[in-house]
Amino acid sequence: MIHGPHIDWFALAGVNSLLAASALALLSAVLVPGPLRRPVAASLCALGYATAIGFTIALYVKSPHGHGVVVDAFRRDRLAQFAGIILAGSGLLATAISYRERMREHHGEYYALLAAAGGGMLFFVGANNLMTLFLGLEWFSISLYILCAIDRDRLGGLEAALKYLVIGGFGSAVLLFGSALVYGATGQLNFDAISAAGQAHDSLLVFGLAMIIAGLAFKASAAPFHMWTPDVYEGAPTPVTAFMAAATKAAALVVMLRVLVTAFPSQAHLWTVALAAIAVCSLVIGNLAALVQKGVKRMLAYSSISQAGFMLIAVSTDSNLGARALLYYLIPYAAMSLGSFAVVAARERELGVPVTFENMAGFGWERPLLGVSMWAFMLGFAGFPLTGGFVGKFYIFAAAYDRGWTWLVIVGVAATAVSLYYYLGVIRAMYFRPAEELQLAPVAGGSPPRELLLQTAVTAALVVTVGSFFAVQPLIDAARHATEFLFL
Repeated sequence: MIHGPHIDWFALAGVNSLLAASALALLSAVLVPGPLRRPVAASLCALGYATAIGFTIALYVKSPHGHGVVVDAFRRDRLAQFAGIILAGSGLLATAISYRERMREHHGEYYALLAAAGGGMLFFVGANNLMTLFLGLEWFSISLYILCAIDRDRLGGLEAALKYLVIGGFGSAVLLFGSALVYGATGQLNFDAISAAGQAHDSLLVFGLAMIIAGLAFKASAAPFHMWTPDVYEGAPTPVTAFMAAATKAAALVVMLRVLVTAFPSQAHLWTVALAAIAVCSLVIGNLAALVQKGVKRMLAYSSISQAGFMLIAVSTDSNLGARALLYYLIPYAAMSLGSFAVVAARERELGVPVTFENMAGFGWERPLLGVSMWAFMLGFAGFPLTGGFVGKFYIFAAAYDRGWTWLVIVGVAATAVSLYYYLGVIRAMYFRPAEELQLAPVAGGSPPRELLLQTAVTAALVVTVGSFFAVQPLIDAARHATEFLFL
């Protein structure tokens, strides 16, 4: 009799709930009458993400020490569940933002892919060996490739999907080849086993490590591996861009932290310096390129590259303080990314054209809730007080200073000062440019609809952005519990 491995189904409950939601949403595209497909598919997707949030919270509470499941290929621990809460929350808000997005008759397929991408990300952050890491990466990447091109009438989306497919496929191939080199050097796939193999000075292992870092940096939109980000963020449907900016970056950075700390501690003297250099490149390229952008989506894309630099500073410190800073900062960052792109989506639907600094004129007065929210998100990205962005950057700089990298703190502070120009430029456009300057045809059908779900998502993102400033200690404690096993 063949005995299969014991499977902890509870550890996979969040992933399975999203897979079930994806399957049901796809069935709705066939079985549900046309007018009902959008609400049914969106409800199933939202229910899947809400269920995943419940399971990840329960798993966080019930997994204080963490252990491997499914032949140790998947890790049930608080780090995976902390990241899972951020990812599932991002997916839930992305579902609300997507509700009024134009996608022809592909509502069932859209929400099925959105749920499948979230399930892949939850699986990805729990990966405990190189094989499951690659499978999780491809799982959510393929879903995102298709989501970028879901609207066939949108040429920018088709171009974005093609670029993302080609460059993302190359990044995945680099990661896979690096994993093969690591396996060749150590004969191991599990992260703990790679660390225990003791091949600290093996050149094959070092080359494999470099390629794994490069592959994950592609997904994190870190320079100089960022070349796909501006075009894809600009061309993809805005709710998909919001989900990618928040969830994909969070998943890639959490996995990078886990892999480097658990599998390659003996090479820390190499990868810490490499990540610090990548962080500086991201800060310089992201901020300088954002200064000259005219489109708001493209500016936010380069802002995302810059934000990746800040978060890589936290990973590069190889310390418990840096790990806590990363996990804390991912909370307001995900909220600010989703909220800002949601505001852009609302403006796009009003005007029917891409959103620029010019046609944001007067938006803050026309739509007070969205205007105030965008104002808060921009200040949060810039690291102003009363937002979680301020505390997150402070903790990241504290971790770099604690390691003795004062120069990196100086670079980060200078990058923050440069970023004020384009973040405050959005606020200036919304509040200090008269709406009469806007020379666009009115929206067909009269005044634009007030989208309740999108406004609810923006409000939730605003609450998290500001609330994380006042709830610092509970969030830092949760992050500490999630990362304490990494640095025993």
